[in-house]
Amino acid sequence: MGFAPIFYFWIMDFSSLLEKTLNGLGYELVDMEFAARGLLRVLIDKPGKAGGVDVEDCAAVSRQLSRLLEVEQVDYQRLEVSSPGLDRPLKKAADFERFTGEMAHVTLRVPFSGRQRNYRGRILGLADRQARLMTEAGEVRIDLENIAKARLEPDFS
Repeated sequence: MGFAPIFYFWIMDFSSLLEKTLNGLGYELVDMEFAARGLLRVLIDKPGKAGGVDVEDCAAVSRQLSRLLEVEQVDYQRLEVSSPGLDRPLKKAADFERFTGEMAHVTLRVPFSGRQRNYRGRILGLADRQARLMTEAGEVRIDLENIAKARLEPDFS
């Protein structure tokens, strides 16, 4: 079976455990990654609450996750808990519903129609497992499985 598939399934299980723990605390797991030198980075959000995540939220989640990581015997050197920021990554199908009306930048795994990989537009929602964007050229529907990376674009106006 090899190392990579085992690691992938462990990450999926660990991600589910993190998500369940955070949901119980009233937060949403936006993203997590194991980075270089033992850094575990966790991005959290407060769904449906104005103001987003603050320093106290990050500290409280960090304390709780530190205990969880110890119990689960996860090998890490540093834990970083933070807000996803203004350019929040869009990772789940529900994100394209939640952020309808917001501007986003989407990068595809495989170019659309063999030409274009990057799109910028206003999120119109989700339909049939496709993210809908209104770009300058018109509406574009993108299969969720073809999205390599998607982020909100902050509006500073």
